[in-house]
Amino acid sequence: MITLGISAFYHDSAAALVKDGVVIAAAQEERFSRKKWDHSLPLQAVRYCLDQAGMTLDQVDSVGFYDKPLLTFDRLLETYIAHAPRGLQSFVQAMPVWVKEKLLIQSKILHGLNQLGLGQVSAEQILFGFHHHSHAASAFFPSPFTRAAILVLDGVGEWATTTLGRGHDSSLELLQEIRFPHSLGMLYSAFTYYLGFRVNDGEYKVMGLAPYGQPNHVQKIYDSLIDVKDDGSFRLNMDYFNYCTGLTMTNKRFDALFDGHPPRTATEPLQQRHMDLARSIQVVTEEIMLKLCRTLATLTGEENLCLAGGVALNCVANGRILRSGLFKRLWIQPSAGDAGAALGVALAIDQLQTSHRVLAAGDHDGMSGSYLGPQYDQPAIHQTLNRHGARFHDLDDEILFPRVAELLANEQIVGWFQGRMEFGPRALGNRSILGDPRSANMQKMLNLKIKYRESFRPFAPAVLAERCNEYFDLATPSPYMLLVAPVQPQRWRQPSADDAKLTGLDQLRIRRSDIPAVTHVDHSARIQTVHRQTNPRFHRLLKTFEQLTGCGVLVNTSFNIRDEPIVCSPEDAYRCFMGSEMDILVLGNTLVDKKEQA
Repeated sequence: MITLGISAFYHDSAAALVKDGVVIAAAQEERFSRKKWDHSLPLQAVRYCLDQAGMTLDQVDSVGFYDKPLLTFDRLLETYIAHAPRGLQSFVQAMPVWVKEKLLIQSKILHGLNQLGLGQVSAEQILFGFHHHSHAASAFFPSPFTRAAILVLDGVGEWATTTLGRGHDSSLELLQEIRFPHSLGMLYSAFTYYLGFRVNDGEYKVMGLAPYGQPNHVQKIYDSLIDVKDDGSFRLNMDYFNYCTGLTMTNKRFDALFDGHPPRTATEPLQQRHMDLARSIQVVTEEIMLKLCRTLATLTGEENLCLAGGVALNCVANGRILRSGLFKRLWIQPSAGDAGAALGVALAIDQLQTSHRVLAAGDHDGMSGSYLGPQYDQPAIHQTLNRHGARFHDLDDEILFPRVAELLANEQIVGWFQGRMEFGPRALGNRSILGDPRSANMQKMLNLKIKYRESFRPFAPAVLAERCNEYFDLATPSPYMLLVAPVQPQRWRQPSADDAKLTGLDQLRIRRSDIPAVTHVDHSARIQTVHRQTNPRFHRLLKTFEQLTGCGVLVNTSFNIRDEPIVCSPEDAYRCFMGSEMDILVLGNTLVDKKEQA
């Protein structure tokens, strides 16, 4: 049974290929097109998946699309009618796109795939899943659990915004849902918009900004914006929001609620009130998620929890759920957004047809560490570097690893390009930029000289899995960088009397631990545990760095600069390296030193 899954036409298009319950390949279209959040039909990603499997479309049994466009169209029409005559402008803008494109998705998929020159599929082979069912399938079927509760949270899919379900072996059941326009994802995105960040992109900035603020707007949010019941169900007060009828997320009444301030512009300096708003919506989000999880635990009686949907990328909330003890184990789909739903619909169709679920050995999951994208051999790397006239050195592993560890220990910033590209928004050691976490200057250098992004943004630690508890208060694996936990108190540094008085972004100057580059302002960290079984080369680099320095942690951030997708090919990596202030580039066993380049 071979199934191709596709998500497209909204944001974050992707393709995934599943064979007899095993995930063979998955990738986002943006990595090939180099267009951030590319929403087009993912033909380059499809081509990659088929090439990786050594197959053609003639061998594919089914093609799954991750949601039902007609139901989404039904929601849009009902929403416009319910709010008429408001919303005319957004209606006029949206309808031509729907009439010309989104209502003809089956024919667009059929035409696009059959024009690839890789065989043919028929219209009868194209199947449509429900949006939240695709998310739920992406969460449960690759998980290491034979049975689990499932929570899906996002902006909206067709009508559903929040879904509670459970999985058992090869079956998946959706039990309860909350429907549009009442959406925790939309509420968080409304604050993302109000704080001057881009919706569907800047939510993680709000999460990173939150620890600099105080939760002094929490009660105001509960009193005016959202009515939350004890079971976690909720309703938004739509008088304060504009996303149903307009081209913005919030309105003037929302502004008035927060002292009459209009939405922050992208160039406006961040003030303490912005940080307080970020903290407040983060607290509300966590509290609602905990209530939903409490209900889900009671409803299902399950000990394990699987999460998916864009809100599941809120790793701070995930950490609180884990520490709550409501569930013994937690597993989050590493590509929790709509890209991961392409994988989910493929797995759902596979399970429906075969009723045979393939579980990974031991406690491992079915995502292969999320290393599901393209890889490039040394000849391809050489070809790229020679084309650019680059000077480089090929080094055996016995020389390469100690050399890179030494460079990192000397505060050199290293672009690390290895093996198969990651699927999802996190770089996990194959398309990464690495640094020394012991450096007090590393966070500032990475943000301002490499990533060209806001100074407050924290960086994640990649830690040897067997050393995790020595650095962080986390007793469970976190291979996908989706859990936040505290740095161990014995590693904290007490601030000076002057530092203790600092507020807002001035707190960035405080050295909070012996790994300051990955210690956030609240002594937390977004952790990636690195396992020898899933990434032996990254594990070896961490081990070599530990042998040299006594520290089994590295700073790990995605190999890209602001507003660009993570690099995919050696060409992407070399261009990003030369266009930023990185010091060293390592492509497989090839080392490129910036100082040696023309």
